[in-house]
Amino acid sequence: MPNLARKNEMPNPKTKYKRVLLKLSGEALMGGRDYGLDPEVVARVAEEVKSVIDMGVEVCAVIGGGNIFRGVSGAAQGMDRATADYMGMLATVINALAMQNALEKAGVPTRVLSAIPMSSVCEPYIRRRAMRHMEKGRAVIFAAGTGNPFFTTDSAAALRASEMQCDALLKATKVDGVYSADPTKDKSATRYDKLSYLDVLAQDLQVMDTSAISLARQSHIPILVFSIFDHGAFANVMQGKGKCTIIE
Repeated sequence: MPNLARKNEMPNPKTKYKRVLLKLSGEALMGGRDYGLDPEVVARVAEEVKSVIDMGVEVCAVIGGGNIFRGVSGAAQGMDRATADYMGMLATVINALAMQNALEKAGVPTRVLSAIPMSSVCEPYIRRRAMRHMEKGRAVIFAAGTGNPFFTTDSAAALRASEMQCDALLKATKVDGVYSADPTKDKSATRYDKLSYLDVLAQDLQVMDTSAISLARQSHIPILVFSIFDHGAFANVMQGKGKCTIIE
């Protein structure tokens, strides 16, 4: 039986958090490609996750599917929005299975739990089962978003982080934090070290969608935005040393 009172547990002295959820976009797994997965990038991300688990942190993850199919894009081209979103959910399952394979090659036992039942390839999402997997030291990847159309994987990440009683939600991006504008396009963009949930909403900073920010605020889960492309950044952020933006 999972320990539902785990919030009282103390984190590893070397880390600030006991249990975290990593939100990773599908685009981050493309590397330099225009579509699909770059095996080298997937393997490197798996090593980043392994380094954090080796520190005693319980890790779960939500991966987007934008490298394969984006529901919003499909809807914009005339496809029924619900159908397009379900296709996007299936894309996240592909990414989850790829990450599971990479993590297990790195020596990390991993379970994929899908919000859309597909027992031939992964387990159905059951909250207590997911918590038990993490307590046993396994990485858990949540696939198929929330299982409902019209909700993004950002919302799924905030939802699962709340359900799993995570101490923080880690948003892995291509840049080292939150900026006032896209730093790759605007060299004068201001980087923020700390923000409030209301700052993000009021300034429309596009960190995550408004539903995800609101749910994280309601659940009192800090959001840490960092670059997944900086080697060792995930582990450094877990120790309070990495470069990131904290939203709380």
